[in-house]
Amino acid sequence: MLLDLFTDDPNWADWSENILEKYSQTNNLYISSIVYTEISIGFKKIEEVEAAITELDIKVLEIPREALFLTGKVFLKYRKNKGIKTAPLPDFFIGAHVSVSKFALITRDSSKYKTYFPQVKLIHPEH
Repeated sequence: MLLDLFTDDPNWADWSENILEKYSQTNNLYISSIVYTEISIGFKKIEEVEAAITELDIKVLEIPREALFLTGKVFLKYRKNKGIKTAPLPDFFIGAHVSVSKFALITRDSSKYKTYFPQVKLIHPEH
């Protein structure tokens, strides 16, 4: 979702900007260190990433050990349910982090989170 903003995605940048603006009015905005890693790919220097998230007033949170443990358990369940089919492990870190921290998750890809982290409140586009 942040990548939509930073890359000015023609399909999703407006939605992402609007949803961040809406929720920043009444909530603190956080990203995990995993999301930080994902968005950093689009920048040449760490100072650029830092400036971008500072401008949006987003704080970076390290992943608690409880979330790391949950990530392993849920990813194992996923692998057992889907056989050799795989999904990016970072999504499971993100889901476990918001689950353990009792945060809501802004995402465009809600299906995996609904399945493996049903307790997480998802903020997503209506399809």
